[in-house]
Amino acid sequence: MYYPYQVGNTEVGMVTTVTSKGQVTIPKAVRDRLGIVPGSGVEFDLAADGRIVLTKVDAFSPTGRFEGLRGRAGPGLGTDAIMALTRGD
Repeated sequence: MYYPYQVGNTEVGMVTTVTSKGQVTIPKAVRDRLGIVPGSGVEFDLAADGRIVLTKVDAFSPTGRFEGLRGRAGPGLGTDAIMALTRGD
C-alpha cells in the first residue's frame, strides 16, 4: 500500500510500506509512467545523494556468473609459457 502526499496542490512523493519479505509495491502512477507491466525488469541505482533511482530495463536478462568479466583479461601467457611453468622449466 502506498500513500501519496502533497504540498499545496502538488503531489510531491509517494510513501510505500516494505513487507517482511523486503518487497514494496511500485505505485501505479510510477508503473504507468515507466511502462512497467508484470514481468518487466527494473534496475535500482543508488545515487550519490542517497536517493534510489528506479529504471525500467527493456531487455531483462540476468548476466551469467562470468558474463561481466568477458573481454577484460589482458594478453596473458601463451601456451608454451604455461607449459613451462607447469613442468617447472
